Amino acid sequence: MSTFDLLWLAAGSMLILAGILTSIRVLGGPTTLDRLVALDMAIALTMCALALWAGISGDSTVLSAVVAIALVNFIGSIAVARFRVRDDRQ
Repeated sequence: MSTFDLLWLAAGSMLILAGILTSIRVLGGPTTLDRLVALDMAIALTMCALALWAGISGDSTVLSAVVAIALVNFIGSIAVARFRVRDDRQ
């Protein structure tokens, strides 16, 4: 394995670890805002994974999908932040 391959492997491993930690936060977040931030992080990780795939494969056609996901995520985050109902503390 070359150094280049080890770098791609390390980047993929870090993305997988970040995905696992994000999933834990989505499932165990005490408030809905924690879960929403974790879902935003999951979408950001998806964009990073697509960019990593574009770098590994040399196929730049997925980069338009990264831009589209970023725009939809931004609009969705703004809408959720605007219309979010507060959690009841008991």
